[in-house]
Amino acid sequence: MDLYEAIRKRSSMRAYLDKPVEEDKLGRILEAGRLAPSARNRQEWKFIVVRDAKVRQQLAGASGQPFLGQAPVVIAAVGLTPNDTMHCGIPTDPVDCAIALEHFALAATAEGLGCCWIGHFDQDACRKILNVPSSAKIIDLMPIGYPDAPLRERTRKPLHQVVCYDKFH
Repeated sequence: MDLYEAIRKRSSMRAYLDKPVEEDKLGRILEAGRLAPSARNRQEWKFIVVRDAKVRQQLAGASGQPFLGQAPVVIAAVGLTPNDTMHCGIPTDPVDCAIALEHFALAATAEGLGCCWIGHFDQDACRKILNVPSSAKIIDLMPIGYPDAPLRERTRKPLHQVVCYDKFH
């Protein structure tokens, strides 16, 4: 699958088959995230790959997202410098982790897998479950697995509604 096909096919999957993700596929997905750009190329992140069913169930409870327990893999993206900002005043961790997570999402799609961005979770509870130190923040949880539902057609605004040239208007 080429990049543009993966972009078109990627959608949020909330139902997963009880089938493990093969190590070679998971390795390629993780490598895609590792190669993502980051502020000043510091790569101030950790990606916790959760395969243990008990831990995934705990994350599902702490997030109110039961399908986290269904997915055979959940990746927790952790930003290590929550107080760092870019020169423009935007925090680096959410931006850096989001870039890596989208690399994960596109790679998962190219591998025939589904995934979903999860920002709805209890930070403190998930931090405790995953043993994340208080000096870091979990930016997102991303379940990955074989879809157990058909891909939903996504609607998007037309290009002319979201793109401006030369100035904001």
